[in-house]
Amino acid sequence: MDDLLNHPSPTRRNFLTAAAGLGLGACLPSTLSASAQSTETVEETQKRLAADPLRPAFHLLPQAGFLGDPCAPRFFDGKYHAFFHGSFGGRGWQHAISPDLVHWQHMPIALTPTAGGYDSYGTFTGGVLPGTGDDGTIIYTGVSKVPREQETIRNEGLREVQCIAVSSDKDLRSFTKLPKPVIDGPPAGMKVTGFRDPFGWKDGDTWYVGVGSGFNGVGGALLLFRSKDARTFEYVHTLAEGTWNGQAVSNPVGSAEMWECPDFFASGEKHVLLYSTEYKTFWEVGTFDREALKFKSELRGKLDYGNYYAPRSMACPDGRRVLWGWVQESRSREATRDAGWAGCMSLPRVLGVHPDGTLQQRPAAELDALLVNPRTLKPTHDSQALADRLKLLTLPSRAGRITAGVQTGAACTLRLVLEGPSQSRPLLDLACGKDDRGKDVVTAASVSVPLQPGAGGISQLDLWIDGSVLEIFVDQRNVLTTRNYELPDHLARVSLAWEGPAASLRSLQVASVAAISPDRLTT
Repeated sequence: MDDLLNHPSPTRRNFLTAAAGLGLGACLPSTLSASAQSTETVEETQKRLAADPLRPAFHLLPQAGFLGDPCAPRFFDGKYHAFFHGSFGGRGWQHAISPDLVHWQHMPIALTPTAGGYDSYGTFTGGVLPGTGDDGTIIYTGVSKVPREQETIRNEGLREVQCIAVSSDKDLRSFTKLPKPVIDGPPAGMKVTGFRDPFGWKDGDTWYVGVGSGFNGVGGALLLFRSKDARTFEYVHTLAEGTWNGQAVSNPVGSAEMWECPDFFASGEKHVLLYSTEYKTFWEVGTFDREALKFKSELRGKLDYGNYYAPRSMACPDGRRVLWGWVQESRSREATRDAGWAGCMSLPRVLGVHPDGTLQQRPAAELDALLVNPRTLKPTHDSQALADRLKLLTLPSRAGRITAGVQTGAACTLRLVLEGPSQSRPLLDLACGKDDRGKDVVTAASVSVPLQPGAGGISQLDLWIDGSVLEIFVDQRNVLTTRNYELPDHLARVSLAWEGPAASLRSLQVASVAAISPDRLTT
């Protein structure tokens, strides 16, 4: 668990097994450092978290403790349901519901490991299994300790099986597990680097389940299973495969020999494949041969260039595909433990396929309801006039949205600064220019993200600031999620400045974003 707090993505499964198998976070004070636990009451802890300016105010996160992977998000009986791994209140899948994708109510833990059972060591990530008649069915990975010769996670002594649980509650409050796994390990004789994070779909009278996996010295893979009754599954073949990066490391995720958290769905005439490996998340767009049951990839790219991992998507009743991801920490484990919380869910992203075949990503329109006091810059070619106008667009706190249209070609920078009563600190620079190959990029937090400008060579930047979390949508294609823990003052405001030709800043709008709860506990 300690490693997770310092380097979250390389130790994802350490987090899952520690939080689930050891019951971390059984009560609120257990989320704190040892010194704080001995002196702080639950009420004092909640008060401190509510006042923490680095803690997000409009992202979904638990009341306290650590958050990990999203699990089986869905729209059900008129409500959106988000499940995720966490350490607050006990073991298993945390659960929250929302009427609008924005405001959330925390529910009891929905799925927990069973002592002595096939998931005694952990209830890993899973997905919805649709079309079963009750629409309250999930498929997930159960984990148990086994002798090394029975392991499915390389070098861990852990066995992963795929399990089904059903909820008959209209609010999916709790789930009843089937008495045994429906997929009891990889196919006989197949040596894999891992076997977890299933998702499912139904086509006609057949259910299909994809499971993240991979092969030593070959690469990650998505194993495909099918069933006529959603209870007995047979292995088909690999739906898609990746390539080993040649590294020799203990954790096969780092060497691209393992795909975690895969997702696969139709978008128009194309299909989209998502997976996490090498501690990053990737997308592929291509075609799916329904007869051969094979995915043919046509284009590939990064889903996010920053602190983002293990996403899951869901189908909405209006036909949209909405994606949730795990926003990770980048500060020291000591700072994280002292804070008493770590991680949050990303903003919901609507996915699609652009006419050029690349993946589109944009914030869900429901978030616009949180915007307060939007102000628009009047463009100018005069640098001094621009500087004066930007001084009037200050955000009163680090909860806001900034959208900018930037003319590509000339080097320019939109600079954001945290200004407190006594001192100032840099928040973020959005620097547009060329990379060493002459391609248009925007660089932020030392990471360069490709620009894909529209008509007239204008790129659109859409930045959401929420405490220490910054999500930057670039041309509705690429996204960079990053963190900033600078804290000049609890009352710090965000000011803007521009460097470069004034005419290159073609448009700018600034708005505050309202908190979704009065106490940052998102209840």
